[in-house]
Formats: sequence, C-alpha cells, structure tokens
Amino acid sequence: MSSLLSRSTSGNSGARDVGRGAAAAAEIGAKFVRLDVLSDEDVENAVAAIGELDVLVNNAGINAGGYGKPSDETAETLRRVYETNVFAVVRVTNAFLPLLRRSPAGRIVNVTSKRGSIGEDGAWAGQPSMSYSGSKTALNALTAHYARELADTKIKVNGAAPGHVATDFNGFRGSRTPEEGAEVAIRLATVDENGPTGAVFEDERRLAW
Repeated sequence: MSSLLSRSTSGNSGARDVGRGAAAAAEIGAKFVRLDVLSDEDVENAVAAIGELDVLVNNAGINAGGYGKPSDETAETLRRVYETNVFAVVRVTNAFLPLLRRSPAGRIVNVTSKRGSIGEDGAWAGQPSMSYSGSKTALNALTAHYARELADTKIKVNGAAPGHVATDFNGFRGSRTPEEGAEVAIRLATVDENGPTGAVFEDERRLAW
C-alpha cells in the first residue's frame, strides 16, 4: 500500500487489493485509489486521479525468499522481491515527482527495514534473508540518491524503519503495534524545512548504513 497526501483532501490510500484497500481507506477517512505498484497503467491513473500531492509514502513490500542460507535463494526470488521493494519505488516516485515538485513542502518516505543494514550484525543474525534484506539495502541507496538530486528543492526524502511490527506480513508475530511502527513515518512525512533528508530513522534514532 502507498499513502498519498495532499493539502486539499484528507488523503488518498492506494492499494492493489480493491476490497481491502477501500476498507482501509474508509477506516482512516481517506479516498481509495487503486494502485498496483507493478503496473505502469495503475500508477499513471493514480497520478491523474490525485492531481496534487504533498506526501508520498512508499510502503509496498514483500518477502518471497523466506529466511535461510543465501545459497538456497535463486535469482528469480531476488527478481520478484526487487520488483516490488525496489523497482516499484522508482516507478511510483518518478511518476509522482512532478506533483511533489509543485508542493510547497513535498515529502517522500520510503518504508525500509533495519535488516537492510550491512553495518549492524543485529540486522543479519538469526534469520538471514538475502532477497528481502538486500532489497532494503538497495532502497536505502535509492533514498540517498533521490535526496541528493532533490537537495536544491523543497522536497525531503527519508527512510523509515518501523521495527518488528505485528502485521499480516509476518503473521502478526511482531512485537510492535502498527501505530507504534507508523510513528516514524508520520514524523518524517511532517518534518519542517530544517528537517533531515537522505537519512534513515528507527524512531528518533538515525541509523548508520
């Protein structure tokens, strides 16, 4: 799911699954927009339907490789995960950038993971996942590159690591609530002109990558 927020509306919520997406949007008082991030057509239609945009939250993500030895994964598994976790972020971000450039304070938040770190042993220990962790490492790099390109604009680009949140992604085994996990994304979506850009945060802590 991606969140799309503009000044003139209460926000838009984009999702691939129409039923679940519409229900989620209704629950938070947002307008539902069908958005399969793997579909150029869906993305183009969403841009046209929304018209103006202040905040883009790239939240779609999958883990198709499971947790096991890197040698047990395949190139096809990595390709499938990267299509959603990396390539789709480029597709969606590039499509919405013209709208964000017109915003007085555009913000992009990429939902990442501490597992993307190649510098902290804790992100790798116990449950390695080359495809998922590698995709988040790549996402962090994208975050830095977009931030550098947009450094002379009012747009700020950051990564939000929500921690181990209990959702259907992990069978609701996470130790944090969705509300707790969302706090860092909300904070980065609303930073002022003096706020950070090109960084990744877990709660208030800036992570080293």
